[in-house]
Amino acid sequence: MAYVQVKARCRWSDDVEQRKRVSQILIVVILGILAVYTCMNISPPQRSEKGAQADQTKLNRVLMEHAKRTFLTGFVYVENGNDGSLIDWIAETAMELIPLGVYIEGKSSAYTDIEDRETYQMILANQANDENMVDENGKLVQKDGADPPVVQASAPQIDTSMEKLMNYEYLLGNFYTVDSSTMADPELLNAQVLLEKNMKIDQSKKGPKVLVYHTHSQEAFADSVPGDESTTIVGMGNLLTDLLNDKYGIETIHHKGVYDMVDGKLDRSMAYDLAEPEIQKILDENPSIEVVIDLHRDGVGEQTHLVTEIDGKQTAQIMFFNGMSRTKANGNIGYLANPYIQDNLAFSLQMQLAAMAKYPGFTRHIYLKGYRYNMHFKPKSLLIEAGAQTNTVDEMRNAVTYLADVLDTVLIK
Repeated sequence: MAYVQVKARCRWSDDVEQRKRVSQILIVVILGILAVYTCMNISPPQRSEKGAQADQTKLNRVLMEHAKRTFLTGFVYVENGNDGSLIDWIAETAMELIPLGVYIEGKSSAYTDIEDRETYQMILANQANDENMVDENGKLVQKDGADPPVVQASAPQIDTSMEKLMNYEYLLGNFYTVDSSTMADPELLNAQVLLEKNMKIDQSKKGPKVLVYHTHSQEAFADSVPGDESTTIVGMGNLLTDLLNDKYGIETIHHKGVYDMVDGKLDRSMAYDLAEPEIQKILDENPSIEVVIDLHRDGVGEQTHLVTEIDGKQTAQIMFFNGMSRTKANGNIGYLANPYIQDNLAFSLQMQLAAMAKYPGFTRHIYLKGYRYNMHFKPKSLLIEAGAQTNTVDEMRNAVTYLADVLDTVLIK
């Protein structure tokens, strides 16, 4: 122990001596600088006494200024008009003493910006391809040779009383399918809150009330005819628009923009991003629009047939789809914020309950997934997966007929 203490004292003594030597060197350097400065600024001996006094005053002022900068840097900082806080000054001074920190800070900001842009593009691409991956010919891409999960159709007979719906586990289990990429919670899926939201449109104002469009305009069905628009998802949009306008008196616009074709080939990678400004432009030009419907068809395994019988007609099943703008991995997605998530959820749940009451078995469970899917345009925004590629055109037309009736029930009646 004594040896260690002696060794420690010796090391401390060495440190003190080293500091003394450094201090002496600094003093010599400062004195040398002052001597050079004096020689350069003091005039020859022939100067008058008054001139010599002026020179002395000048020298004193310079020495005082240097001393102030060296020992009273905080006062100099404030005196020079820097009105930042003491913390700002300390941070700035520390960064000046460690210039590497300034360099790293600047580089970090630059790299963060690049990373953010890359992440944003990745999220947009994931969102565009997230529903179901397809190749350039529109064929469903199977993962590891397995069929994609089939969303269960709502049971024909189910208790929809408020008492039951207020049970979160019951609501979730009987009305929703939550994708593994995202999450739901009782606060967001509060049946009473969702069902109390008013989804009726204002018929007192003139102008279109509903916009129908297709992020994926190239989607077709089992017996679609190449080149015949009426047998594609766009044709189903035409039919829905006609029914809402002519049968139900709900003024509707159908936008047929194409966002999933690039250089003549099917490419969904930026479809939602490309569609967004065009849809926003339409909404800006038509402020009376309250309802935005992105009409799709789903992609399922080739052995899966989403069909039910309504009024003796073979009818494709439909599914309401909600983007949650949050993932399990990263939480809320700031790039894809949606102030209307709960309104969107209210709209889809009210549509689901109306469909179940009028046409049992017509709807599949509401599907919740992680991204936004451009559902931020309006509180009453719907993304509808009507049928799939294995359904026939007739099955789809029947489905659209009943879909229009459900929309009328929720929006008008």
